Amino acid sequence: MKKLIILSLLINLCVVAMAQEHRLWYDRPAQTWTQALPIGNGTMGGMVYGTPAVERIQLNEETIWAGQPNQVMNPEAKEYLPKVRQLIFEGRYKEAEQLANEKVMPFGAGQNMGMPYQPFGDLYIAMPGHADYSNYERLLDIDNALSIVRYEVDGVKYERETIAPLGSKVVAIHLTASEPGRISFTASFTSPHSDVLTGSDPTPNPSPTGVGSGYAYLHGVSGKHENLKGKVRFMGLMAVQAVVGHASQRADAEAAATLGNVAHYISTADGQLSVIGADEATVYVTVGTNVVNYKDITGDEKAQAMQRLQEAMTLGYERLKVRHEQFYHQLYDRVKLDLGSDLYPRVPTSQRIAQFARTEMQRSEALPTTDNHLVETYFQFGRYLLICSSQPDNINPANLQGIWNEKMLPSWDSKYTTNINLEMNYWPSEVCNLTEMNGPLFRLIREVSETGRQTARDMYGADGWVLHHNTDQWRVTGPIDRAATGLWPMGAAWLCRHLWEHWLYTGNRDFLRQYYPIMLDAARFYSQILVEDPKHCLPTTGKPYLVVCPGESPEHGGKGRPSPLDAGVTMDNQLVAELFHNVLEARKAIDTIATIETIEIIKTQLTRLPPMQIGRWGQLQEWLDDLDDPKDDHRHFSHLYGLFPSNQISPFRTPELWRAARTSLEARGDVSTGWSMGWKVCCWARLLDGEHAYKLIQDQLTLTADTFLIFGTQKQRGGTYPNMFDAHPPFQIDGNFGCTAGIAEMLLQSHDGFIYLLPALPLAWKDGSVRGLRARGGFEVDMYWKDGRLTRAVVRSEIGGPCRIRTATPLKGKGLKAEKESNFNHTYLYNIQTRAGYTYELISR
Repeated sequence: MKKLIILSLLINLCVVAMAQEHRLWYDRPAQTWTQALPIGNGTMGGMVYGTPAVERIQLNEETIWAGQPNQVMNPEAKEYLPKVRQLIFEGRYKEAEQLANEKVMPFGAGQNMGMPYQPFGDLYIAMPGHADYSNYERLLDIDNALSIVRYEVDGVKYERETIAPLGSKVVAIHLTASEPGRISFTASFTSPHSDVLTGSDPTPNPSPTGVGSGYAYLHGVSGKHENLKGKVRFMGLMAVQAVVGHASQRADAEAAATLGNVAHYISTADGQLSVIGADEATVYVTVGTNVVNYKDITGDEKAQAMQRLQEAMTLGYERLKVRHEQFYHQLYDRVKLDLGSDLYPRVPTSQRIAQFARTEMQRSEALPTTDNHLVETYFQFGRYLLICSSQPDNINPANLQGIWNEKMLPSWDSKYTTNINLEMNYWPSEVCNLTEMNGPLFRLIREVSETGRQTARDMYGADGWVLHHNTDQWRVTGPIDRAATGLWPMGAAWLCRHLWEHWLYTGNRDFLRQYYPIMLDAARFYSQILVEDPKHCLPTTGKPYLVVCPGESPEHGGKGRPSPLDAGVTMDNQLVAELFHNVLEARKAIDTIATIETIEIIKTQLTRLPPMQIGRWGQLQEWLDDLDDPKDDHRHFSHLYGLFPSNQISPFRTPELWRAARTSLEARGDVSTGWSMGWKVCCWARLLDGEHAYKLIQDQLTLTADTFLIFGTQKQRGGTYPNMFDAHPPFQIDGNFGCTAGIAEMLLQSHDGFIYLLPALPLAWKDGSVRGLRARGGFEVDMYWKDGRLTRAVVRSEIGGPCRIRTATPLKGKGLKAEKESNFNHTYLYNIQTRAGYTYELISR
């Protein structure tokens, strides 16, 4: 009986362990890029297809971009901007746009519109005789950052592990078999770039165990784009370590190599590596480039690649994997979300996505119950993607596709679109306890603040710095594309919000001192370009409003207007007001008396910025004039920036604006592009409507067909691809990050002067827990709930100070003091004075 009980307990433990795994699982190889599985370490990215006979891993390196260091500027812009502004104020919007295209936008002067992020190429591993396979599976182990392919051929079990190890700048593929001597393959590179060179060097590389090969290489240069010659040189290197001979002979492998028998197992020629009859083998791949930084391309791509390759091979696969998992778990394990057991671990992820949004009547017999674990996996997948695409020492932050791109001309060049997309990439970074991943973003902000000074001076005649709606590796700051989308000078203001948020979450005063001058210079620019609006005045004094002109509500124009160009649009006003306010608060926090002249100017200008307005049908106006169309379902709803990610709209402080924001969001509808739905999850969470936020998650987790180009019979829609990548369509990674942040926002909010526990919990998440979410003020929070009601919370204080807590559940705990009960949403507000390094447990009453 005791043995049976112990066996039962072990089985239960195994079931629980399996239930908490987070993985993408499939029973067939990938057919398309959006079925392949992503791996990455910030520098190298790979997409693993998992085909037994010929494995394909599409490869990227973060600095392979078309073009070369450059800036874009129309030399006539400064002269013609006042004329464009005047046309806007006269209501001649189309003429203003036409003039701007000709005389202000760089393309009007024959200049480029930014450079595309480009792939390195592909690694192919051909395994003869493996086309006839069985018992196939492939998976992405999100919990350990590992891709695995398993199958059988002629009774032999084969396995491939692929990692992009953190702490290294390589991709490693480890091949094993259930019988010795069964690993045989030929590996080679291909590339879509023109005129690449391939070759080999037979000199053996280091191998701590087994036999090391020489290396194969592919050498190339990035592409020319819009008449700007590509000058990013890159070299990809590939080498193999193999364990040869049967188990009893493995100790003699190094001796065999010394005796010259390596060629029996490994050969290197003509840009290819071949292995015959090994017991196991590891293929190491890396890419080096000549990019030192955005303005320096004097590096040695071969030396960099050789250093990266040899460092990894000196460690060997097992040590590399152990170190990788140590680095990864230090980041990934900080947050644990539990929404219930995994009920469908052997159902392919693509099928689970296809079934998720269906009603109970529509669901198949295979998936009859709500798949909460899929949401849990999607949340952790977003955190995984951020870790893989944005490491602290990277040259570049995550771009429009993170670090993964197979095309020479990807959609929107896979650049950094700063009218929401780049910023959305980093929405999960603080709240989801991955603050270090902001490092490359902060680096980009520093660098565009440098290049943006010249643009501010030469284009606007202003001090400070400016960034328009897009930039690239070369940190261009002039307007890109056409005036209807590109003449939006607000990128600097939005990026500065991320600097301020980092301070709010961490209380790192040294960081704030370092970046305060950048925030101040951005504010200085806006203080000098604000102009009086001749048509709109303050009702109290009659003084004209100060507005940004030309500006626009990103990529969107008002009903009846022939152009998006306008003056004083709501989002522009929100961004300037927020930046000015944050600069004033930052100055207090670091206790500086410098720059008093600029400070006094922005204090005065703050009082003359247009306020948010409620329009004729109860909506939050998107423009100064009441132009909103209640039938408009445009993907951008930029006037709700004040709701999220900003904190200017609150049910407690600005209830009328909060209700107007809800009216606007209802009118916009739900189904849209993938990233837009991710933003809507965040906004509905801020509207404290968990059911509507959850409905948007269902819309987001709707399977998007990814074979329409092949078959021509299926139309894409916004949602999720089979590999869980966000579908705009096409793929944009910001939707993944936006929805991840939205899930966190449903569970925890801290933007309104208190930590709100479970503010938007949907009925579908009846029971659960989350550990490790971060709150502003330097707090880390765990929560446990049952039947939709908070049962326990744990708050860890890193920097000390008062902690205010709001919840729908009455609480008790040591040092906890009730402030007041709110009739709104039936909530309770508490205060607890915390000490740095202490933990506080709160229990429901």
